[in-house]
Amino acid sequence: MIPGVSVEVGPAAVVLVGERPLRVLSSAVVRGGFTEARAIVNLHVHKNDPCLDPAAMIDAFARRAGVPAPWIGLLTGALTERARVGHAATEGYRALAVTTVGLSNLVSAGHSPIAVSRHSTINTVVVVDADPEPAALVNAVITVTEVKGLALRTAGLVMPDGAGVSGTSTDAVAIAATGRGPVARFGGPASPLGWVVARAARAALEPAIRDWQERKG
Repeated sequence: MIPGVSVEVGPAAVVLVGERPLRVLSSAVVRGGFTEARAIVNLHVHKNDPCLDPAAMIDAFARRAGVPAPWIGLLTGALTERARVGHAATEGYRALAVTTVGLSNLVSAGHSPIAVSRHSTINTVVVVDADPEPAALVNAVITVTEVKGLALRTAGLVMPDGAGVSGTSTDAVAIAATGRGPVARFGGPASPLGWVVARAARAALEPAIRDWQERKG
């Protein structure tokens, strides 16, 4: 979908690699924040793994798998081989989304008490073939989060007390940009960039959530 960006899905991890460094904003546990990276690694971990040193875990996998540096890293207890991919395009903008979904620690943000951190989580990575300003990347993170909340509500998920579900206690988002193509000042749903981000994220999140529900039944 996006030239120069590859996606590999497997039981050990989901790995996205750019031919050239990507400009990334993320909440990744390893090298999160604003940075440049050749790769984004979403590593599967066992539910009982204490994950005492996430950086060492990500780095060990990346070096073993030959992932080009620098990379950012996310951890998940969800089955990475069941990741879902979505894409969208409009007005010169293109977006590719990849998500892994585990829903065993749902929360209602602002309503639930402070949650225990667990490995089951919703990790969503979106790559845009565009040149967004920093604020547009922040806006795109918000857009993905809005799509996630809507997808969970559409799936009929609620907390035991009936409160709406906003996600899990350990969700992560990464937005990466190739730096090519049109400049984007905004990344909200009303902008062309935000529209393709939202469409791609929805195309990945909705089937991933359904898949988890069907398997856990």
